Amino acid sequence: MTDLELALQAVSKAQRIIEEYLEPRPHDHERLLDRLLEILDQNDVVAAVSRLQRSSDLRLAK
Repeated sequence: MTDLELALQAVSKAQRIIEEYLEPRPHDHERLLDRLLEILDQNDVVAAVSRLQRSSDLRLAK
């Protein structure tokens, strides 16, 4: 899986969690935050986003 695919997959999963949060019902806010962290703070996701940012920065600097 490419860095872009990995990042997009993580964002899609996070969006689904946020959609759940926006539903008009009681929520376990701590659990929702834990689920977001489980997705967005994975080592492979953090590394992929970091590489994508560096690549973007290099293109902007040219």
